[in-house]
Amino acid sequence: MGEYINVVETFGCDVFNDSVMQARLPKKVYKELKKTIEEGKELSMEIADVVAHEMKEWAIEKGATHYSHWFQPLTGVTAEKHDAFITAPMDNGKVLMSFSGKELIKGEPDASSFPSGGLRATFEARGYTAWDCTSPAFVRHDAAGGTLCIPTAFCSYTGEALDQKTPLLRSMEAINTQALRLLRLFGNTTSKKVTPSVGAEQEYFLIDKEKWLQRKDLIYTGRTLFGAMPPKGQEMDDHYFGSIRQRISAYMKEVNEECWKLGIPAKTQHNEVAPAQHELAPIYAPVNIAADQNQMMMRILKKVASRHGMRCVLHEKPFAGVNGSGKHNNWSLTTDDGINLLDPGKTPHENIQFLLVLTCILKAVDEHGDLLRESAADVGNDQRLGGHEAPPAVISVFLGEQLEDVLEQLVSTGTATHSKKGSKLETGVKTLPDFMKDATDRNRTSPFAFTGNKFEFRMVGSRDSISACNVVLNTITAEVFKEACDRLEKAPDFELAVHDLIKEYATDHQKIVFNGNGYAPEWEKEAKRRGLPILPSMVDAIPALTTEKAVKLFESFDVFSRAELESRAEIKYEIYSKAINIEAKTMIDMATKQIIPAVIKYTTVLGESINTVKTAGEGLIDVSVQLDLLKKASKLLKAANSAMSKLSKLVEKTPEYAEGRDRAVFCREKVVPAMEALREPVDELEMIVDKEMWPMPSYGDLVFEV
Repeated sequence: MGEYINVVETFGCDVFNDSVMQARLPKKVYKELKKTIEEGKELSMEIADVVAHEMKEWAIEKGATHYSHWFQPLTGVTAEKHDAFITAPMDNGKVLMSFSGKELIKGEPDASSFPSGGLRATFEARGYTAWDCTSPAFVRHDAAGGTLCIPTAFCSYTGEALDQKTPLLRSMEAINTQALRLLRLFGNTTSKKVTPSVGAEQEYFLIDKEKWLQRKDLIYTGRTLFGAMPPKGQEMDDHYFGSIRQRISAYMKEVNEECWKLGIPAKTQHNEVAPAQHELAPIYAPVNIAADQNQMMMRILKKVASRHGMRCVLHEKPFAGVNGSGKHNNWSLTTDDGINLLDPGKTPHENIQFLLVLTCILKAVDEHGDLLRESAADVGNDQRLGGHEAPPAVISVFLGEQLEDVLEQLVSTGTATHSKKGSKLETGVKTLPDFMKDATDRNRTSPFAFTGNKFEFRMVGSRDSISACNVVLNTITAEVFKEACDRLEKAPDFELAVHDLIKEYATDHQKIVFNGNGYAPEWEKEAKRRGLPILPSMVDAIPALTTEKAVKLFESFDVFSRAELESRAEIKYEIYSKAINIEAKTMIDMATKQIIPAVIKYTTVLGESINTVKTAGEGLIDVSVQLDLLKKASKLLKAANSAMSKLSKLVEKTPEYAEGRDRAVFCREKVVPAMEALREPVDELEMIVDKEMWPMPSYGDLVFEV
């Protein structure tokens, strides 16, 4: 039995949260800081100095020796630079520990070495990190000791956003402004703030460290580039919600403890569908805090795995043929006084405010489905989307039977007069208690599904920040809220105008609603007929960022400038090309140094065995089986070598294409198919070659032996 953990006492113990601030800060300082957090009021340097001093004293008590501006550049991971609290030595050789308001508010990392998409040249190095006081600072404990981590935004010397946090904060301001306008129209004068709330479910794989170290593809790319399916995969569904093995339970226990100490409300954990796959889901939080906490959670998952002799794999598709890993983004809009704008209530057909919010979101997703798809565009997602419980790459909205029925009433008659109710669940077992089931089932194939009082965006890749999709959701919804408010505020008869608007939005954007099977071959044809964007790959999706429609949208709410959008598109093209190039080079390296030599060794041993048996049997023993194996292995070896040569030539040719879209398109259209062509004979060879001679652990070794 492990040490008992008092969760109530442990939770948030390493976070400079509201209760800590209230206890340690002077009342005046605390009030001023709260105004900044809640109302966006500018913080004076005098107040910042007091906050910094108390934050430093608290952090030192927690064992911190350094502080760091913790930020999220466009690299896909977080970044930090550590500075000690010590000052210059005094005359007596002693040092003081200090931390000023200026050091709290502003940092200066080198901006030229992070992705900027042309916004920063190498010689233009200056960049700034700015304290996000709405997301609490925390002390992180690791081998380096204790470090005070201060969540910050990251921008260039000329003010452009170079990170994930800055546009997210901008989009939160946009939707807050427009949502409050909408609430005022319905007579709400008490709510002062509307905040997007998010719960991000995190999927991941765990692999034994020793086996992971024997796979160059996992080390360099995060996924297996070769690998034949084992006799058993996930087809029995016995891993899903199955009993958690002791080794994994010990790991999960420590992950929870680390999360809770950092104020991350880790709630639900279970085995996922694929062998060796698991999920961890937190309770909802304001979206910028949820985004920060998800980054912290991913780091914890990896760090704790190392302590337990395992590796946590967050790639979207580490193993072909079984479930990939996503990050389900559960999004809702809540007021500071506890109202959820996406709560339909017991009679959705009578809830006019909800119906307006709902139809506004349908319009937003219909008009900007390409942007929402792009927000989940990731190299790994190209392998994940469209199968094994991942949603297809076509954006649609699942409403369920109840809301779809309400929507159809609005479209056909202009008025909804009733809502389908949940019925009593009949199990046929007298001893089981009766309870009411929901009026709507769930749809695992929908990328954007209404699930009771929120929308679940299931497309996000498991490695990705949730910031990008929430920037899009916040901004496109703000745009339609603004349009609706502009019309309704001028309407002479609000009641009539709001009913007309709901019917108009429901009618014009009903085509985005799809409650059926997203995997059905007919759906893609139907989606195309409806005029929905079909964007199967990351390279197809990236252009959505820089359309005139997108530029107008983001610039109108000051979320992105045209230059920022163009830079992000360039960064994404570059990320794609580099990732594919690394994968291709890794395949060549593995094939050249490991796989082909192993197959040559196998065929040599097999050939020698055939000769030995022939000689010993004086030609009377049948060696046709061995000969067939030798012929098949030799044929596949030739095919693998030929495919490897073609791939090598394409990799050499890649630099000839200009960086950006041209190179990314070449990688997708030429390099990726060549990689698949190399994998095919190698995977067949794995099924033939003696396991003792195969140079790396198999899929079965990786997913069933952890």
